[in-house]
Amino acid sequence: MASVKSDKTVVIRVARNFKGINIPSAKIKKIAKTVCDRFPETEEKDTSNETRRYEISIAIVDNVRFRELNRRYLNRNSISDCLSFDLSDDNEPNSLKLYEIIVNGELAAKQAGLRGHSGEAELALYITHGLLHNLGFDDSSAHRARKMHEMEDEILQQLGYGIVYNKNLNAQEHKA
Repeated sequence: MASVKSDKTVVIRVARNFKGINIPSAKIKKIAKTVCDRFPETEEKDTSNETRRYEISIAIVDNVRFRELNRRYLNRNSISDCLSFDLSDDNEPNSLKLYEIIVNGELAAKQAGLRGHSGEAELALYITHGLLHNLGFDDSSAHRARKMHEMEDEILQQLGYGIVYNKNLNAQEHKA
């Protein structure tokens, strides 16, 4: 079942193909809007003085479906936390930003149990991670990954989830 939530600048579509984590659509929309609003330089004004608009589709899937999609789109026969695609028309400078995020709900539930926080917090991490990729963040090197994960935790703290990615790292630093 898909739901649509919208305001003037952000339209969110959510498809749930995994039921193991109950996160309301309103929270998913708040996560996406918070991430998009965080980077005003990506919200360029067009000639009519309208704020950049986003249309974001978020699919929450299980391991089987994630593997199928990862194989189809990236030729990888594995699971991971998220897939993110920017489907925007880059030839149009003020075009609508179209993002597709696929998050692995089954992996989120498992990782949340292992890492000692809620499945909702882990899923929020995956959604944030995917959107940050679409907004230009890159985790291909250790330095870039650290900056990206710090931003994720900053955003997740703002949303009330606390430190999610670096939770264990921060606990170890406080013990030292």
